[in-house]
Amino acid sequence: MTSEPAPYAARLDIDYPEKLDRLTTFFRVLWIIPIAIVYGVLSSTATWTEVTHSGATITKTGGGIASGLSFATLLLLLFRQRYPRWWFDFAREFTRFGARVCAYFVLLTDTYPSTTDEQSVHLEIDYPDVERDLTRWMPLVKWLLAIPHYIVLFVLLIGAVFAVIIAWFAILFTGRYPRGLFDYVVGVGRWSLRVEAYAFLLVTDRYPPFTLEPSIKAAESPLPPAPLPPAQWYADPTGRHAHRYWDGAQWTPQVADDGRTAVDPLGAPGSGPPD
Repeated sequence: MTSEPAPYAARLDIDYPEKLDRLTTFFRVLWIIPIAIVYGVLSSTATWTEVTHSGATITKTGGGIASGLSFATLLLLLFRQRYPRWWFDFAREFTRFGARVCAYFVLLTDTYPSTTDEQSVHLEIDYPDVERDLTRWMPLVKWLLAIPHYIVLFVLLIGAVFAVIIAWFAILFTGRYPRGLFDYVVGVGRWSLRVEAYAFLLVTDRYPPFTLEPSIKAAESPLPPAPLPPAQWYADPTGRHAHRYWDGAQWTPQVADDGRTAVDPLGAPGSGPPD
C-alpha cells in the first residue's frame, strides 16, 4: 500500500469572498499605493549614482530585504549548516505580508493588507530540520534547477493578468469574483510560493510540484474502533436463555435463567457484541 506524499513545505490558501465592494475594486490601483510603497521599499533593489569631489561618477546598488535574506541564508546553510529560528520567522512573516499585498492588488480580498494579522490569506511555511532535510550544497544550484518553473510561471502569470482584468469587470457588474478565475489566480500564487520556498527561502530540498492545486493533505488516520461493551450479563443473543455472560471480548457458555446459572455453548459462531 503506497502512502500519499506529505504536504509541501510552503502552502497558500485564500478564503473565497462571497461579495466584493465595487467602489474599492474600481479604485484598487490607487488604494494600494501606500502599502505598496512600504512593501516596495523593503523588498526592491535600489540603484543610485554619486559624483565625488574629483568629478568621478560612482554607481551603487543596494538590495532589499528579500534579496539580502536569500543570500545570507545561502551563506548560513553553506558554511554553518544553520537556519536560525528567528531568521526563519522573519522571512516567513515578510513573505506573508507580501502575499497579503498581492492578494489585495489582484482583487482576491477587500480587506486592506495588514502588516501583522493573517486576515483571509493563509500562508504557511514549515521550519526545516536543517541537518535532516537540507543538503549543504543545494542552495548553490536550486535557482538553476528551478528554471523550468520560471518558464511555466511566466506563462501562468500572463494568464493571471488577463484573469484579474476579467475579474475586475465581473466584480464591477456583479460584485463577485468568478470562482474559476479566483481559483486560478490563487493557484498561480501558490505555485510561485513553492518556487520561492525552494529556490530563495531555501526551506526545503523537495522539488516543487507542477500544479496549481493545494498540496496533498496528509492522510487522515482511521478512526479507532468503537470500544467493546464491558464484561457483564446481557440478553442472550441466541434467544435460548434470558441472559448470557459477555466477558468483554466475546460471548461465553455461561447462561442464566431466573437467577439460575448453567453452561450452554453459544453454538453458531459470529454473534456480535451486545448492543
